[in-house]
Amino acid sequence: MKRRQLLAGGAALCASTVFGSTLQYNRDTKLYVPPEESPHERTFMQWPVSRRVYRDKEFQEIIQQTIADIANAVSEFEPLVLLAAKEHHRQIRRMVSNAVELWDIPTDDLWCRDSGPLFAKDTNDKLVVSHLQFNGWGDKQTHLNDAKIAERIAKLLDIPLVFSGLVGEAGGVDHDGHGLLMAHESSWVNDNRNPGLSRAEIEKRLLLAYGAQTMIWSPGVWDEDITDYHIDSLARFTSAGRVLINLPQTPDMQDPFHVAALETYDALLAADLDVEVISEPEYRRVDDIEFVASYANYYACNGGIVAAQFGDGDADERALDALKQHYPDREVVSLNVDALGEVGGGIHCATQQMPV
Repeated sequence: MKRRQLLAGGAALCASTVFGSTLQYNRDTKLYVPPEESPHERTFMQWPVSRRVYRDKEFQEIIQQTIADIANAVSEFEPLVLLAAKEHHRQIRRMVSNAVELWDIPTDDLWCRDSGPLFAKDTNDKLVVSHLQFNGWGDKQTHLNDAKIAERIAKLLDIPLVFSGLVGEAGGVDHDGHGLLMAHESSWVNDNRNPGLSRAEIEKRLLLAYGAQTMIWSPGVWDEDITDYHIDSLARFTSAGRVLINLPQTPDMQDPFHVAALETYDALLAADLDVEVISEPEYRRVDDIEFVASYANYYACNGGIVAAQFGDGDADERALDALKQHYPDREVVSLNVDALGEVGGGIHCATQQMPV
């Protein structure tokens, strides 16, 4: 078992038992998901509390401190809401700044990009949640609370929740906000999420969910990590038709993730996009083959970029320079978030934006 599977605690709930027949796939609602770099009303994050996921209490405390550090950094740029059951608020308040708002919404784990709400605008420019139902990455991890987070936020904000007809995660697709999506087939064309749906039907539903026109697919990797290789740890749109991709300096063609990364790179070039490579760090503080060292897994907030650094001075500096070039009007802040890399994710995985 690899990457976040090391912490998987077993599934507790599937999509059908969350909503039953109350949510219907609406093919007629026209939506538009703005680019991540457009202005935000706020950022959402989640507090990791499940002991079924984090059986090692000491490591759980390290993960929680990392989430607090990210929340504090993002809250310097825009309002930030940290989701957690009320019983955890006193502990959290000791770890975060007064700029961080706490909402009483129970959570299991921290991956708000995947279980949090995907916000979109309708034809009247009103916010809705364009809902991708979370099911613990194909019932690989407990998600009794996390499967309900998007619905609960929509209800609290009193905005409509429009079901996409898909089970999946926003971390499994990246969009430029100008009509283009990219994704790995392994995260979507997968019986653990969307049994019986063809790639063509999944593509149609994703395009509707995001208000996009074109989809770029590459194969990805099935069953080697809990996400089935989310695209946002590899490649990100920084503007219309422009991409940053995180590639190994010396690819190992026996490593399925390296092979898949190069396939994605080729697909992006074939789509005639402007693609810039950020090399993965050669040296890292965490010497573990399963460690995810993704510079691409940054978060774009109002006036800022919050990104990771991994202890390789040269590689960290090159990544910082690339982000400054792609986001010249923003302050780039780099953090040590090694604990997230140890469980297969990064800053982008832990955040979800709400557009203005």
